[in-house]
Amino acid sequence: MARITASVYTSHIPAIGAALDLGKTQEAYWQPVFKGYEYSKAWMKDNKPDVIFLVYNDHATAFDLDFIPTFAIGTADAYAPADEGWGPRPVPVVQGHPVLAAHIAHSVIQQDFDLTIVNKMPVDHGLTVPLSLMCGQPPTSSFHWPCPVIPFAVNVVQYPVPSGQRCFALGQAIRRAIESFDEDLNVHIWGTGGMSHQLQGPRAGLINKAFDNAFLDQLIADPAAAARIPHIDYVREAGSEGIELVMWLIARGAMADVAGGAAPRVAHRFYHVPASNTAVGHLILENT
Repeated sequence: MARITASVYTSHIPAIGAALDLGKTQEAYWQPVFKGYEYSKAWMKDNKPDVIFLVYNDHATAFDLDFIPTFAIGTADAYAPADEGWGPRPVPVVQGHPVLAAHIAHSVIQQDFDLTIVNKMPVDHGLTVPLSLMCGQPPTSSFHWPCPVIPFAVNVVQYPVPSGQRCFALGQAIRRAIESFDEDLNVHIWGTGGMSHQLQGPRAGLINKAFDNAFLDQLIADPAAAARIPHIDYVREAGSEGIELVMWLIARGAMADVAGGAAPRVAHRFYHVPASNTAVGHLILENT
């Protein structure tokens, strides 16, 4: 059967993608950010999965206020990088895994979670920046991402948004779905977005290091408690865009210990302030 061997958590800040694309990674401002992912790129080469299930949020490229799915799973063969107003990022087309994606959709819907099935959509920085951070920037036009990716978009832009508890339970349903797939596949599940940040209003630029690091501690040691954090606490403590952290709970809910297995091994943890107008958080957990 297929199995989840690791979960990856990372911010997906658009300015990181711009720094990569414009060759600014060695500038003094950006060096500490990218240094935090050097281990991760080596780890990724040594632990290459067959498929990545990547949880992210769309930023008004595939969806807009005319159509806002709470949970949307990509079931296409491929996903082109989106044009977010200054042209698509110069990164490869993302190859999908439609067979596994369709299986997960069927299984999760049968577990009473309503998913929107999407057979065509562009993918923006929310998905491509994590891939660049973990897999490296394409050196040539012939570069391909190391494996297929199943995009899973979550609405954390327009209220109402799903609760942390709902996301945590959804992660458990996704694990059951993957483990019921009868092909021997090594799957990673990634939760992206966050950490604390606010993009508008009087608190624009808010960063809360104490909240961010407490969240990382709790995500590792007591994810059920992290899942109980109410929306208002994210807004108060982590800013209006801090709600993106509920997407990390989908990935964490899919880990083995939540279903009675052994606690995961912390392979890597990284936190840095600032990157653009937000904090960078990153974590790799391995099932043992």
